[in-house]
Parts: sequence; C-alpha cells; structure tokens
Amino acid sequence: MITVSEATANAGALKRLSDEGVSIWLDDLSRRRIESGNLAELVETRNVVGVTTNPSIFQAAIGSGEGYEEQLAELAVRGVTVEEAVRMMTTADVRAAADVLHSVHTATDGRDGRVSIEVDPRLAHRTAATIAEAKQLAWLVDRPNVMIKIPATKAGLPAITEVVGLGISVNVTLIFSLERYREVMDAYLAGLEKARAAGLDLSRIHSVASFFVSRVDSEIDKRLTVLGTDEALALKGKAALANARLAYEAYEAVFAGPRWTALAGAKANKQRPLWASTGVKDPAYKDTLYVDELVAPGTVNTMPEATLDATADHGRISGNTVSGGYAQARADLAAVERLGISYDEVVRRLEDEGVAKFEAAWEDLLTAVTKALDSKGVDGE
Repeated sequence: MITVSEATANAGALKRLSDEGVSIWLDDLSRRRIESGNLAELVETRNVVGVTTNPSIFQAAIGSGEGYEEQLAELAVRGVTVEEAVRMMTTADVRAAADVLHSVHTATDGRDGRVSIEVDPRLAHRTAATIAEAKQLAWLVDRPNVMIKIPATKAGLPAITEVVGLGISVNVTLIFSLERYREVMDAYLAGLEKARAAGLDLSRIHSVASFFVSRVDSEIDKRLTVLGTDEALALKGKAALANARLAYEAYEAVFAGPRWTALAGAKANKQRPLWASTGVKDPAYKDTLYVDELVAPGTVNTMPEATLDATADHGRISGNTVSGGYAQARADLAAVERLGISYDEVVRRLEDEGVAKFEAAWEDLLTAVTKALDSKGVDGE
C-alpha cells in the first residue's frame, strides 16, 4: 500500500502526464481495493481519475474469493444462477467504485470519474444480445459515471450506435486496427445522431475508444525475431507505437470534420482515444514505454498498477510524443509489411484472440463462482 509521503515524492511524472491532457485510469478493480480505501487513495495521491475492468480482471478478483465471502453465502442461500451471481458481484463492485469516483465525475463535468464494465464476452458476435446486455448493465449499476464496454467486432459496431443512441456512455474495447478504429468512430457519430434525433442531451453522453497497444508489439516482434535479420530486429518495439500514433491522427481528422462540427454544436463530446494494454510485456523494453511515448492531449491511458507505479517512479513525460510522428509511424509499418508481415492478418488475429481470451476468463470465472456457490450452499438450508 502506498503512503501519502511516498506518493507526494513520486507524483511528479503522473502530474505532468495529467497536465499534458492525459487522463490516468486504473486498469484493475477488486472489492478489497475498494473496501481498503486503496482506490480512493490512488485518486487522491496518484492522479487516477477512472477505472477500467474486463473479464480477466474480475476473474482474478472474484476467483480469489477475497472480500466476496458474505455475498457469495447470501447468493447461495437464495439459489441464484451462476450468471446472476457473477453479475450481482461485478455490478456491485462497479457501483461502489463509481461512488468513490463520483467527485471526480462532478469536477470534470462527466469527462472523467468513469468506471467501465464489459458486456458478457460470449455475446461479442451477437448484435441484439449485446444491446440488451448493455441496457441491462446500465440499469443494474445505475450510476451516471458508468461506461458500458462493447467489443469492436463487426457485430459490435451497430450495437455501439444503438446503445449510444439510447444515451448510454460506451467504452469501445478490443480495437487493434486503424480501419476498425475508423469504423468505431463512425458508429459513435451515428449513435450521437440517433440520440440527437431522439431529443437526448448529447452533453451527457461520453465515450472512449480503447486502442490496444502492447499486444501489437508482442505479435509483430515475435515474427520479426523469427526473421532474424538486422533489418527485422531493428523494427522490434516500433509497430505498436506507430499504430497508436496513426490512430490519433485519424482521431484528429474525424473530430475536425463537418459531421463532427454539427454534433459539437449540439454540445456532443468527442470520443477520446484510450490507450489500453499499456503494460510492457517484453522485459527488454522500458516498463513505461507505452506511457512516455503516447502522450497527447485528449487521451486516456489505462494502466495496470505496476505500470502506474513505474510511471510515478521513473516515467519521463516530455510533452506531446504523438503528434508530428505520423510520417515515421507510416514508415515503420510499411517497413514491417515489406518484410512479409501482413498488418491486416496480425490485427485480425489479435481481435480474434482478444475475444477468445475474455471468453475463457469469463468461463473460468463462472466455474470458480459455481464451486463457491456449491460450497456455501451445502449447509445453507
């Protein structure tokens, strides 16, 4: 647990990051983190202004059982289904976290203080079911600062439009490709247009687009290593940053266009790019690589706690490190393509694997909760 004195001494880089217009969100949540006061402490001392969750995070938190024993026992006595139990526990945590961040939400006029919860990952390829689940989650959490996470699959795109059109704030997740990112922005704008046509207050609708970073390097670096040439090895660690920087270029273009201008006049909010998967997976790279090198105004960086701690300790925040790097970014991706590594194939694989990983984590969570309910229910009557 960090102390106030430690946080004060090390907060320089985090404050500079915030001052550059980057919102720092924590990519983790557990009941213990909420009830111990740790989340509130991170908000107070480490510039954390939001929280993201995903099925893997909940699998780790609830699967451990720590902090959930009493609720599990009550759910077992009631004889609820495992799916209902999981949703009762996850939405309770998100609701509590949203309450912790309520003051941030108010102070930033709804921009930050957000807590995200994902639709059932097994619905990733089912549009109507995703829409229904998003509405249900928004109702269950019942907090103005919740964001519903919808994966950026082909089936997810129309769901994004429909859910935003209902006035629900959305975190679009599992974005790997520039083409899909443009489709996500288009889906968001279409949703805002539906909301405007329905007479909704656009100023109350917020969205982020979670563009995944480190997994791109992991996949492309693996292929570069197999090639083994000096040219290939020199490109390691460059693709992910190039991809993210070109995503920001696309964001700047879309949210300066005429379609956006009309919505901005109705007090709509831009859909901010969110850098996800920012924990460095290759120990050869600096552990704050995807923070230091992705500084740009109007972005969100969601960090696992280890990356947050590393940034506080030795992050080097030196102004905008995204804008102005677009030509080099295009050159880096083109160089990878020339070596026979297909960008389209890589990002398609990463999307498929991303959905599969979340599905597996969800199934593991259901299994763990099933066992816990069975053990609590033995003596429940």
